[in-house]
Amino acid sequence: MSFQEVKLLAEQVKRNIGEVIIGKEEVIDLLLIGLITSGHVLLEDVPGTGKTMLAKSFAKSISLSFKRIQFTPDLLPSDLSGIYFYNQKVGDFQFRPGPIFTNLLLADEINRATPRTQSSLLECMEEKQVSVDGETKLLDRPFMVIATQNPVEHQGTFPLPEAQLDRFLFKIKMGYPSTDEGLALLKRFKDQDPLSTLQPIAGNEEIEVAQQVYSSVRVEDDVLNYLLAIVEATRKREDISIGVSPRGSQALLRAAQVHAILRGRDFVTPDDIKAMAKPVLAHRLSLRGIARAHSGADAIIDEIIRQTIVPAEADVWIR
Repeated sequence: MSFQEVKLLAEQVKRNIGEVIIGKEEVIDLLLIGLITSGHVLLEDVPGTGKTMLAKSFAKSISLSFKRIQFTPDLLPSDLSGIYFYNQKVGDFQFRPGPIFTNLLLADEINRATPRTQSSLLECMEEKQVSVDGETKLLDRPFMVIATQNPVEHQGTFPLPEAQLDRFLFKIKMGYPSTDEGLALLKRFKDQDPLSTLQPIAGNEEIEVAQQVYSSVRVEDDVLNYLLAIVEATRKREDISIGVSPRGSQALLRAAQVHAILRGRDFVTPDDIKAMAKPVLAHRLSLRGIARAHSGADAIIDEIIRQTIVPAEADVWIR
């Protein structure tokens, strides 16, 4: 599969999702980048903004198996991974897989689960496997977690720790639709649910090939140095207590490579780094009190980008 074919595949999936979801092109792009890079996405927004509908449309467009689980304080790790039970008919223990064994898992309101249950996702998200009673079981491929959390409600929630946040490639917001989008949304869903008639236009095999192709996108040394300059700046600021980890810098590189493909290029430019910086890096920052209250992570990333010297155009950028 060529880079052009990956771009065409992404455009077809995006168009297909557009049969259900109005607007949100940037959010869909980020979901596609997450899928191709084998990353996970955290959606943070108020209820009713279409997070579940987007996840279902996304899964159905690529013929992915989809499971949704509502995270609650009484949810146990075994409720996700599955359990061994004694089957009297066969006289032996058998494994009953949990909802984690799917291609696309929607972890709804993930911050309502206890830290014990949240941490059970760490192995799944990073290593694409789960350990049950001393046995390691591989998850289906591709595997992607789309988690949601409500930024308004705090009672009865358990904030995700830094180690958990660092496992997410992106943290993004759906946002409210514009007036025109809201009107189109009402008209589209007035008579029927378009999700019920949505047909897949891609399969798992094509996604797996795309996941192997994107890493061949060229990245010049000066672009890598530019990326590192942005990352290292987060580790030196007084208003940041914990900067971006090496995992975060690798995530930014992968996201920039796929972003370049979606823009029709086989090489990464500083613009790709800039476009991916906030959704990849902002949630990985741990801010000190004053910065948390006033500026926020997005504003800090914007400031770092403005202050970081952009490398001059290399010949490969203009060929």
